[in-house]
Amino acid sequence: MQAAVTPKVCARHEDHKQFQCSICGKSFHNKYSFAYHQRSHSGEKPFVCDVCGKRFSQASSLKQHERIHTGEKPYKCDQCGKTFRTDGNFYRHLRIHTGEKPFECDRCQRKFNQSNQLKSHMQVHTGKPFECDTCGKAFTQKYSLVIHQRVHTQEKPHICSVCGKGFSLASSLKHLRVHTGERPFSCEVCGKQFSQAGNLKTHISLLL
Repeated sequence: MQAAVTPKVCARHEDHKQFQCSICGKSFHNKYSFAYHQRSHSGEKPFVCDVCGKRFSQASSLKQHERIHTGEKPYKCDQCGKTFRTDGNFYRHLRIHTGEKPFECDRCQRKFNQSNQLKSHMQVHTGKPFECDTCGKAFTQKYSLVIHQRVHTQEKPHICSVCGKGFSLASSLKHLRVHTGERPFSCEVCGKQFSQAGNLKTHISLLL
């Protein structure tokens, strides 16, 4: 059942009114921002993708999602020509060229160009001594670091005996199901079968 959220108007200045959420007390300057905030409590997602049925709480998120289906990448780097679907990814990419590293570790002062790199690095200070020199992600075991580094080196030592395709992880050889036709994962709702657990999970999310 959706949470009941009702606007409460209170005076901020004599000539100005703001909308205040009766659940968390947060206030907004206009009804549009207030309406969007309400959805964080109610879970309402009125904007629906016509292609896959995925729902969103705001129109801008739907528009961004639709580019997955259209392939549109409107943000282009003038320096290397790489294109991006979202402005966030585009601006993060630009730091590669500018060298900007706005995220600094407050313990060792090492700097990073992305917040997730800093977050991964912080694990070094909390009991994960094996750190990736490329992205700062840390691990408790050296073996885990070696496996992770293949993301950057593109090393793929595990080869499919049927088609010769390479994989970075041995577990990825479940790819063999493409050749055998095996589909061990079945949807309990409609009975449709899948070769990968991830594909089944995606399928179920579209039904909800």
